[in-house]
Amino acid sequence: MLNFPEFLNFGDQLANAIDAAFNWIKEAFSWLFEFVRVVILTSINMMSNLLTQTPWWIWVVAVLVYILGKKVFKMKYVWGYIFGLLLVWLLFYNMVIENPAIDLNLGNLQTPWWIFVVLLFAFTKYLYNYKTAIVLSALLASIGIFGVWDEMISTVTIIIIAVFISFLIGIPFGIWMAKSERVESILKPILDMMQTIPSFVYLIPAVMLFKVGRVPATFATIIYAVPPLIRLTFLGIRNVDKEMIEAGKSFGSTSKQLLFKIELPQALSTIATGLNQTTMMAVAMVVIASMIGAGGLGSIVLIANRNIDVGSGFVGGFAIVFLAIILDRVLQGVAKKLEEKRGEQK
Repeated sequence: MLNFPEFLNFGDQLANAIDAAFNWIKEAFSWLFEFVRVVILTSINMMSNLLTQTPWWIWVVAVLVYILGKKVFKMKYVWGYIFGLLLVWLLFYNMVIENPAIDLNLGNLQTPWWIFVVLLFAFTKYLYNYKTAIVLSALLASIGIFGVWDEMISTVTIIIIAVFISFLIGIPFGIWMAKSERVESILKPILDMMQTIPSFVYLIPAVMLFKVGRVPATFATIIYAVPPLIRLTFLGIRNVDKEMIEAGKSFGSTSKQLLFKIELPQALSTIATGLNQTTMMAVAMVVIASMIGAGGLGSIVLIANRNIDVGSGFVGGFAIVFLAIILDRVLQGVAKKLEEKRGEQK
């Protein structure tokens, strides 16, 4: 067997240089990482409270706001009012109900499991049909039947936060790539590298910067899941019909008006597909991130694997599969609806 020459072996030096660089970054930008940690942790706690400590009547009010705003008053930004309602409840819960100085008893505020099944049924009926709505609702109820409902909520919390932050990062960078060839030439190899690096590698810098827990798990999930959204936002804007852009320019549209009135609306279905891909990658990464304290469904599979507990492993595995199917079908339905609305506008 031939040995590689020792004088050309720089593996240890390279590893030491990378360690030194990470340590310098950690010390020099400790204030930034602390800010990121607080933002992610606060977001996770608020989303967890929304999914677990929002009583059924708040969800009923949200549905009524949607029905009245959309069907009766024909309000254009009805979703903004719904998000505002949920945000007001979260602020009230965190500042008043959880305040030990205020003695306020509103009874049982836990979110009942059935409210999510009903909301999923109604939403998938709107996106698809009764058959699909029944199947997806049954899959969601099955996760509760398996006895892993709380773990599922924990996993969904991290997925939602990771996908939301990925959205905030991915859309601007995708637009920037589409508008600048120089940025495209810089970001493309970086995205290629990010999508080819094994997912376990992302856990190393996350643990170095944030130790263990839900924050590093969310951070690693964001880094792993954001590339598809950047790529598909870039492709969606680049593939907008040139004639429509020329027509906008002929009417005197500015670059900002072209972006928000023509390019982004035309690329919306492609961006929704990118959001779907990002969500699926987030599901996969959250399971792997259970190794650094993410908890949730991934921890069930991890513990079962360590203890060679086949039954528990399959229960956790089936729950993850059901959750992935639900998220995939819902996001595909949203992308399909956006495509249909785009066709109607044409």
